[in-house]
Amino acid sequence: MGGLTSALAPIAFVNETALRLGRAVGVVAIAFMVIAILIQVFFRYVLGNALPWPDEAARFCMLWMTGLMAPTAFRRGGFVAIDMLVRFLPRVPGQLLNLFLLLLSLTVLVVAVRIGWSEVTGFGGRFATAALYLPTSLGFDEWYRIPRSWMMASLLVGVILLLSVNIELILRSIITMLGGGDLLPEIPEAAVGAE
Repeated sequence: MGGLTSALAPIAFVNETALRLGRAVGVVAIAFMVIAILIQVFFRYVLGNALPWPDEAARFCMLWMTGLMAPTAFRRGGFVAIDMLVRFLPRVPGQLLNLFLLLLSLTVLVVAVRIGWSEVTGFGGRFATAALYLPTSLGFDEWYRIPRSWMMASLLVGVILLLSVNIELILRSIITMLGGGDLLPEIPEAAVGAE
């Protein structure tokens, strides 16, 4: 039991630290997404001249916000789940079913990391976005077209964070099954804005 709790402690610390940073960046991404949408609404409906970049910028921010916020929801049990069967079963079979589902999730996440890596580094990641540019000089006379891989990296980062959280939840589940649930530190339930 001591070995499992010793293995859990650094994983839980890394997850809590990475997810706190991810939530902060996710909040900034939401703010930028809202600003981009409001700019597009103003230009489209007030000035009658839609801009080419706000839709893609909002999509870029939405993907990063999702990749950075989903692991926190997973860790805190915030995903939609049908847990009626787990609750209906006696304690040990319910815990075994929960562990099986976490192991199944682990398999899916490992495959998703491979897919995310190929999206970022493969052929599709070499294309540039349609309308997102960054200035490359202070005079704003030269612009760099953002690669699609920057957008797809949100998938890879999000899945890696989900994988790390999944490993933590598997360890927590095993420790609980072995009777050490009272030794586990609580997962903080603080709201995003309370940090």
